[in-house]
Amino acid sequence: MTNLLTILLQAEAAPEGNPYQFLILLGGMFIIMYFFMLRPQMKRQKEAKKFRESLSKGDKIVTIGGVHGKIVEMNEKTVIISIEQGKMRVERSAISPNQTVSEQDMQQNS
Repeated sequence: MTNLLTILLQAEAAPEGNPYQFLILLGGMFIIMYFFMLRPQMKRQKEAKKFRESLSKGDKIVTIGGVHGKIVEMNEKTVIISIEQGKMRVERSAISPNQTVSEQDMQQNS
């Protein structure tokens, strides 16, 4: 009986260690997540916003759907672009900040 009691008491004994070890580990994981995921995403969003605010009449753009055109008219939320078949109204947020207009497209839209 004493052997069984000794075994049970040993099984219940908690391992000794730093009580803040879990919090330090959790904080380290958050810092890593911030620098590898959140910070770059916020930077890309700022760059996209800056790009969309800097647009002006006559700029050649590509929408996120792949439509190439030239800005004809603008207001706060929408942009009217000239395409081969006519004109099209798109949201400013639908203009892709990381698409470049190729030389061939620029010559066709002129």
